[in-house]
Amino acid sequence: MKAVANEEMVRNAVGDEFDELAEPPALTADRAHKMFAKVREALQNVFDPEIPVNVYELGLIYNIAFIDKEDGTVDVDVKMTLTSPACPVAQEMPQMVQSAIFPLAGIGDVDVDIVWDPTWTPAMMAETAKLQLNMFT
Repeated sequence: MKAVANEEMVRNAVGDEFDELAEPPALTADRAHKMFAKVREALQNVFDPEIPVNVYELGLIYNIAFIDKEDGTVDVDVKMTLTSPACPVAQEMPQMVQSAIFPLAGIGDVDVDIVWDPTWTPAMMAETAKLQLNMFT
């Protein structure tokens, strides 16, 4: 399926509420943590190779946990899923997510685990992802 709306079109359509609409409803994370915004931005630069939407807005990221270390660094633990167990990039996707987060200043260790519970559905996508894929509900 070819995406019709790009990010600029979405921003023009929803204005100042873009960030709120880009939040996936099933994500659990400490959004007030000092590293959350940087990690979210890094995840928004990781795209599913078959779907022209980033893994964050697709709702593939279920949980982001931050562990503050005594040396001032922050370890990050990510629980994510895939759109399907038969996903052709199942082996590469955790590495793609880890590679996006690891270079951020202040990050220590990054662990990314694939989980299958709950099963991903399109309802887990952010509104911006639905707009990009022309999925109106």
